[in-house]
Amino acid sequence: MERIMTDSPIRFPGLFGDWTFTAPSKALNIGHGIYWYGIIIAVGLVLALAFCMRRRRQYGLKEDDILDTVLWGIPFGIIGARLYYVIFYLDLYRNADGSIQWSRTYAIWDGGLAIYGTVIAVVIVALCVSRARKFKFFALMDLVVMGLLIGQAVGRWGNFMNREAFGVETTLPWRMQLTTVTGQLIEVHPTFLYESLWNLLGLILIATVVSKARRFDGENTCFYFLWYGFGRFWIEGLRTDSLYLFNWTIAGEPIRVSQALSLVMVVLSLFMLLYHIKLRPHSRDELYVNMVAAREAAAAAAAEDAPAADDEAPAAGTEDTATAAEAPAEAPAAAEEERPGAPAESEIPADDEAPADEETAVPAETDTPAAGAAD
Repeated sequence: MERIMTDSPIRFPGLFGDWTFTAPSKALNIGHGIYWYGIIIAVGLVLALAFCMRRRRQYGLKEDDILDTVLWGIPFGIIGARLYYVIFYLDLYRNADGSIQWSRTYAIWDGGLAIYGTVIAVVIVALCVSRARKFKFFALMDLVVMGLLIGQAVGRWGNFMNREAFGVETTLPWRMQLTTVTGQLIEVHPTFLYESLWNLLGLILIATVVSKARRFDGENTCFYFLWYGFGRFWIEGLRTDSLYLFNWTIAGEPIRVSQALSLVMVVLSLFMLLYHIKLRPHSRDELYVNMVAAREAAAAAAAEDAPAADDEAPAAGTEDTATAAEAPAEAPAAAEEERPGAPAESEIPADDEAPADEETAVPAETDTPAAGAAD
């Protein structure tokens, strides 16, 4: 199929007649240009982040867990998308002598990103972040895959603005009409729209059905790869700009990379779902969000018990203080009894035995009390 004219008029003759969409692919002419593709991808990213932040508590995650994943995921996602594309289209970046023209390999402003490269990079980033912050990888992935679906559903409209990612010619009522560089009109499958709607439907199913009945961490993730893999396998077969697996063929036909990867994802996802649901059933208590809730409940109970223990401690202290206060009161009496040099009671002379000149020395009524002895 011939190349499409830059900023080709877009029509849907079977739906809207002669109505024509003519907006350019470039939003602003600054530097290499600011394209609507990048703006739309950014909008999808913001929506995905907002969704994940709102739902994070349902997966036992903190704000920093999500933000760290996003901050690392954005640059590595772009690198992964570009690297994936360059690897499977390497011949486009070779000079006449077969050497690689490295300056073109990173020129993303000229196009050439692959969503599967982003998905692979995000999975690796999520694994690293979960290990560094010590939480369950699949708890994070169960949330991240919904963000991916939002980004993919919105981002495909960037392909619409670039007049790319369309399919083979068709006569279906929803066909999309484009103009080639030679001025020829072609009517093709709007495969960007198929994938956008497929991803939106997958998001609705995971958010409203799968996640509410989730039995193990990773169930959303498995459903995502199953759903997206199945849809992408079908849609990729309609596209005209597929990446091919080097020069490999099956029955004389070249192998589309995305179809091969989609098939692997579908098979692995089905196996994992079967294993975790039928062969090794899980208790919902094993979900990371429930483990976090149990841990927080135990910490709260321990915090409530701490004040009760503190209230008992002063009471014990008061008893000890009272005992200590009584001890000195007994000590003077004992001291008086044991005071060295004090005459025993039998040694004190009776009044009638006292000498006449000492009768007034120790009157009976002025006997000194025991407390005074202590002084």
